[in-house]
Amino acid sequence: MTPKERAEKSAAAMWAGDEASKWFGMQIDEVDEGRAVLSMTVGPEHCNGHGTCHGGVSFSLADSAFAFACNSRNKSTVGQHTFMSYLAPGRAGDRLTATAEEVSLAGRSGIYDVKVTNQDGVVIAEFRGVSRTVNGQHFEE
Repeated sequence: MTPKERAEKSAAAMWAGDEASKWFGMQIDEVDEGRAVLSMTVGPEHCNGHGTCHGGVSFSLADSAFAFACNSRNKSTVGQHTFMSYLAPGRAGDRLTATAEEVSLAGRSGIYDVKVTNQDGVVIAEFRGVSRTVNGQHFEE
């Protein structure tokens, strides 16, 4: 199995039980070893009292991309801690894309950067996540 095939199979297994990402309206656009791209359209239900995309919504998109990237090797992996900087507002109707890239993987710990952009390529937020591999796999190999 190639690394990309393993990442796709891991993503499919995770997606099957990921009701939260589905509930937000996210979709997986791409997965590969150490990388994932997810997107969603900001609906009125995703907006806060300022009329902009709630920070928790854009955080959830980034966090889901992080999860699919760090689980791409068919090893159960969880977030240990994260940090997000909000750079520009998202608005209802925007198509947000979160691109997660592995920065470092050493032993059971990984570092991932996620960039959230809108349909015009404007960076909405930047996220950094640190992962920890735990016991388990997403599918039998």
